[in-house]
Amino acid sequence: MRPEQLSAHLDAQLPLLFAHRGYAKRAPENTLAAFAAARSASIPGVELDVHRARSGELVVVHDFNLKRITGEDLLVEECDIATLKSLDAGAWFGERFRGERLPLLSELFDALADTVYYDIEIKSRLREDDGLAQELVGLIRGRRLARRCLISSFNPYAIRAARRLAPEIPTAIIYSSDREVLPFLRHGEGRFISGCPILKPDFRKVTPMGMFLNQRVLGYPVITWTVDEPETAERLLERGVAGLISNDPAPLLALTEGGSRSRSRAERRDPEKPQ
Repeated sequence: MRPEQLSAHLDAQLPLLFAHRGYAKRAPENTLAAFAAARSASIPGVELDVHRARSGELVVVHDFNLKRITGEDLLVEECDIATLKSLDAGAWFGERFRGERLPLLSELFDALADTVYYDIEIKSRLREDDGLAQELVGLIRGRRLARRCLISSFNPYAIRAARRLAPEIPTAIIYSSDREVLPFLRHGEGRFISGCPILKPDFRKVTPMGMFLNQRVLGYPVITWTVDEPETAERLLERGVAGLISNDPAPLLALTEGGSRSRSRAERRDPEKPQ
């Protein structure tokens, strides 16, 4: 999949811009307040994380353990929806967000519908699909949002399951050099297990040579995270990335709206880029 094919699929201008976990700098991550903040700031895309609760629902939350954002030492997958909905996911961020709840993916789709495009990260450590991918694909199709979504994960087996269920929805493998990522998956090798057409590396792994090989030669669109500084964003856009994911995306809007001009400058101005 070439970047322009991804752009056409999402009906979106390149480079893409996603608010990371909603507008995570302005409101508690992965809450409806954070996604509303992204929409109010006219950010065209949102990135989010989904787990499957013990009772089967898809819950929008990043961590496997809820201690950091709710104060409760609980695992998402071991909780039913009633327990998850009883937790306060906003007070940790600020008093005015006290009472914010963990949203269901269905609730987020109700709130934003097709007004944005979505990068939905599957949070799973399993090799076999436990029903998460099937539930996700069913919900996306049921809301007629396949043309507004891409699905991503650090787990190549989760991506492979999603691709098997819904080959029409673009998928991306996420990778970084974090110690929690298996060493043999730290350079995007999950693409070979999953068969995905898009790469989603930590921005520190986006080198000029890597961009030349992965996107320009091999045709993998590169969407990178988490880019919060405009200077860093401009450098990455000049190297040709297809999208940015940011905790503070509003200052990057002017850069991404001029993305085609940035990419044309890249070929002239980045001295490290192969000619």
